Amino acid sequence: MADRTLRPSPISPTVDFSAEGVQHGFLRLPYSRDDSAWGSVMIPVTTVKNGEGPTALLTGGNHGDEYEGPIALFDLARTLKAEDVTGRVIIVPAMNYPAFLAGTRTSPIDKGNMNRSFPGAPDGTVTPKIADYFQRMLLPLADIVLDFHSGGKTLDFLPFCAAHILPDKAQEAKAFELVRAFGAPWSMKMLEIDAVGMYDTAAEEMGKVFITTELGGGGTATARSAGIAKKGVANVLKAAGILKGAVEASGTTWLDMPDGNCFSFAEDGGLIEPLYDLGDMVKTGAVVARIHPVGRTGVEPLEVKARMDGILAARHFPGLVKSGDCVSVLAAVVA
Repeated sequence: MADRTLRPSPISPTVDFSAEGVQHGFLRLPYSRDDSAWGSVMIPVTTVKNGEGPTALLTGGNHGDEYEGPIALFDLARTLKAEDVTGRVIIVPAMNYPAFLAGTRTSPIDKGNMNRSFPGAPDGTVTPKIADYFQRMLLPLADIVLDFHSGGKTLDFLPFCAAHILPDKAQEAKAFELVRAFGAPWSMKMLEIDAVGMYDTAAEEMGKVFITTELGGGGTATARSAGIAKKGVANVLKAAGILKGAVEASGTTWLDMPDGNCFSFAEDGGLIEPLYDLGDMVKTGAVVARIHPVGRTGVEPLEVKARMDGILAARHFPGLVKSGDCVSVLAAVVA
């Protein structure tokens, strides 16, 4: 059987990634549908190149209901000048563009979760086609990758920048150097619940220096969270030697997610009552939230207990919770 990944990507860029200067354009993906027989998904992209140097690939909107990244990157794409750059910056403010336009975590076209769709497929539906283009065309161009995230509509986070513990300790060290440079109030050694199919994993397996963020949530952005994103991306580019200027130093507190005990999940649905707020310290066995049954009155709530000591780094955001939802994430304060 032929290797399907060798087929050409259907996506055509309207910019030349090898050309000098500033270019604004699109990644055009043909998408035939009822309201547009020969239509396309037009994903905005900017490339800024000036001479030889490293390449930074900057992405937001991997999930469509997370807004700090798109705010920072649409702003950077508008303002970044070639004369201020050494090397190349590729900016895709809304990676899963259909999801971004719909304000949903996954694509309204195929329900694809971009961050679980790698390595993608050039003959798949829209989401795996986009993932395939990043896997085979954009990631190979990059030296460093910054992918912005926040909690979307269902989670809320302390604002942190993060990288993963990696087998390659030199690669890991470079990533954590950029996490420090980003300068978020919190910096995380991050553990994923499930890393299969993630953009993070695709980049790291190629040897790229990959960092990410969680900058709030609730399906919106704040002045503070957007400001952290804008300052952080500039700091990363400066630390990488791509953007002129010095890193704007700011203090950060380091956190660690040592194992699966960080996570607490709902075992039933209902009305959630949080008993701790983000940033609060929690002891093992403490009740972090109660889940009240809503089918009738007079029923005792289900208690969700902490499985480790730590700071409350993330929490369920909507007032109602379903069985299996993540209720809370704790992290150890390490510095």
